[in-house]
Amino acid sequence: MLRIGIFGAGHLGKIHIQQWLDIDQISISGFYEPDDANAAEAISRFNIKRYDSIDLLIQDADAIDIVCTTTAHYDLARRAFLAGRHVFIEKPLAQTLEEAKELVDLAKEAGVKCQVGHVERYNPALLALGNIQLRPMFIEAHRLAQFHTRGTDVSVVLDLMIHDIDIVLHLVKSPVRRISASGVSVLNETADIVNARIEFDNGCVANLTASRLSMKRMRKMRLFQRDAYIGIDFLDKKAEIIRLKDDIGVPHGELDIPIELSNGDKKVISVDLPDVAPNNAIKMELTEFVNAIINDLPPRVNIYDGFLAMDIAHQILKKMSLHQEQHNV
Repeated sequence: MLRIGIFGAGHLGKIHIQQWLDIDQISISGFYEPDDANAAEAISRFNIKRYDSIDLLIQDADAIDIVCTTTAHYDLARRAFLAGRHVFIEKPLAQTLEEAKELVDLAKEAGVKCQVGHVERYNPALLALGNIQLRPMFIEAHRLAQFHTRGTDVSVVLDLMIHDIDIVLHLVKSPVRRISASGVSVLNETADIVNARIEFDNGCVANLTASRLSMKRMRKMRLFQRDAYIGIDFLDKKAEIIRLKDDIGVPHGELDIPIELSNGDKKVISVDLPDVAPNNAIKMELTEFVNAIINDLPPRVNIYDGFLAMDIAHQILKKMSLHQEQHNV
């Protein structure tokens, strides 16, 4: 039985606690939460032990789940790694790139499992494309959210855009050649609306937009490659694949569109809507974390993945700052 210690009992922390209670092969040692109101609600709802000591909870656990404010990630993960504990840590990995790099080194030295909570990797719309060969050469992503005070302690790049950064890096698998970005701070000291363009060595270009001041929510990504267009709706859990195929006389699907090109060639615009199997993405990522520990498997989103996403996010922040300075001259 794997003992889990949870750091954070805020909005997302309570969601994690609920999922942990429904996962086999684990027991909850307890949780640490400095806010008395959040702690009291967690005790009332879940009947689990509250710890007043960070180190004691780490000592009483085999693995810890860090699901608290980003500013506390580094200190908690560092203590856990030094104690030889496995760590699940919500994104972003840390507040600064220097902190994230040190955590990568500490995890390697400790020889423990560390998974970063980029939960969109477990979105059923993305998982539905598992058998499709994805070789995107242009990517467009929009991640728009209505304003909420949660997450405003960091830029929208680290709060929202980092999800799409992680997915793009996972799909493209090519070194980044160039980044440009611009952003605007409207209600907070950190940027609320950002657009970034990432160019890769293999020629792929990703255009990412994130906002936390939108009237409606949107989480969409569009992939364009030589043989197909792939649309992913992370919010509505839908995916579509559109290809241009030769019309060879076979029956067309209900959504297929026969066309004739200017040179007389007959083609078919083939529309495929993959089956999207509903899932509980948070429960799935936590369950895989447990399986990685018990069966000595690599996590789907390891600590280096989390570091790479942070690295690109911070490069975007630097480019955005430079862009602002140039326009303020």
